[in-house]
Amino acid sequence: MLRDMTIGQYYPGKSLLHQLDPRVKLTGALVFVVSAFLFENWISFAIVTAFLGTCIILSRVPFRYMVKGLKPVVVILILTAVLNLLWTPGEILWQYRFLKITKQGVMNSGYMLVRLIYLVLGTSLMTLTTTPTRLTDGMETGLSWMKLFKVPVHEIAMTMSIALRFIPLLLEETDKIMKAQMARGADFETGNIFRRAKSMVPLLVPLFVSAWRRAGDLAMAMEARCYHGGEGRTKMKPLKYRKKDFCSYGVLSVYLVGLIVIKVIL
Repeated sequence: MLRDMTIGQYYPGKSLLHQLDPRVKLTGALVFVVSAFLFENWISFAIVTAFLGTCIILSRVPFRYMVKGLKPVVVILILTAVLNLLWTPGEILWQYRFLKITKQGVMNSGYMLVRLIYLVLGTSLMTLTTTPTRLTDGMETGLSWMKLFKVPVHEIAMTMSIALRFIPLLLEETDKIMKAQMARGADFETGNIFRRAKSMVPLLVPLFVSAWRRAGDLAMAMEARCYHGGEGRTKMKPLKYRKKDFCSYGVLSVYLVGLIVIKVIL
């Protein structure tokens, strides 16, 4: 289950999405997140689905590999769908005591489930086609205007990059610790919720110690290399827009404006 997490991992490739400027992909991810909450009819749903499907095809990332990233959030998806299904007021279709299913609840549950799935796939697609280093550069360059308001843009971008970089490492470390504890007789899958929570203690303690040690090693390495923030630092590979990047901005603009127009009309 832990190895199925795709957010934060990079899938090497030479596709069109891999070659785009990271600022374009960050903007595209933001536009897609906004668009995922705009569709309320089948036309908008079809456009969002076609856009996501086209991006997945252009990325050349195996679809099975991307869908695998949904496994860790299946419980959240099911819980969200059930809550929207049972607690949305409207025209009652079925009722048993205090439980009831309404027509609006069915629609809201379906829309919310699809939106969450699309959000996971869309954000995973951005990290799968962008290395953490380029993602940091794109975030720092794209948010450089915030320096006028004394916002530490470089430090924020560096923190987010390190967090993304540590996700696969911590997942791998968790998997190793879990297997080691299971080999010693630990049981993480049986019993009630309280027993399962108690059984996680032998897993969380060594994981916390390992993460603390990695953070200390990283801090010492940065200090040994005289790292003092982004002031005055230059880039070995500065970001430069190309023709395909401007075309991508145009496609994103048409996509978002089209969804807004459809929402207003329908």
